[in-house]
Amino acid sequence: MAAITLTVNNKQYKIDVDPQMPLLWAIRDFVGLKGTKFGCGMAQCGACTVLMDGNPIRSCTTQVSVAASKKIATIEGLSENLEHPVQQAWIELQVPQCGYCQSGQIMTTVALLKKNPNPSDEQIDAALQGNLCRCGTYPRIRKAVHRAAELMKTKPF
Repeated sequence: MAAITLTVNNKQYKIDVDPQMPLLWAIRDFVGLKGTKFGCGMAQCGACTVLMDGNPIRSCTTQVSVAASKKIATIEGLSENLEHPVQQAWIELQVPQCGYCQSGQIMTTVALLKKNPNPSDEQIDAALQGNLCRCGTYPRIRKAVHRAAELMKTKPF
């Protein structure tokens, strides 16, 4: 066990955990944020995606010790009232079916739009290819990414 300080959604948390613990479990069980989901535990599905220093990472295979000096953003940190343009687009276009994968899809989209504010369908597919949706909402996800890009032009976040 080691005392580790995590910065999650611009707030610091001091936790006493095994440094090799997956970041996912530190976020869910010690920080108490449940929006980041466990899917496969092998970094294959994307349900556990969070942003680390602005880049999407799989928290199920990232050791908490690696994240200690980084800024972590989870779905809960995007906005307090679902006002982030990506969240607004998701709601407007009714993207989720079961919703389980959506926090990972949204966090990956946020990172994509920061790097590329006007992505093509091919660029969206490439960025989100590792985020699986068992319900098959990929066409709605792609439309929502385009809509979020439009919204971000008028309401940068």
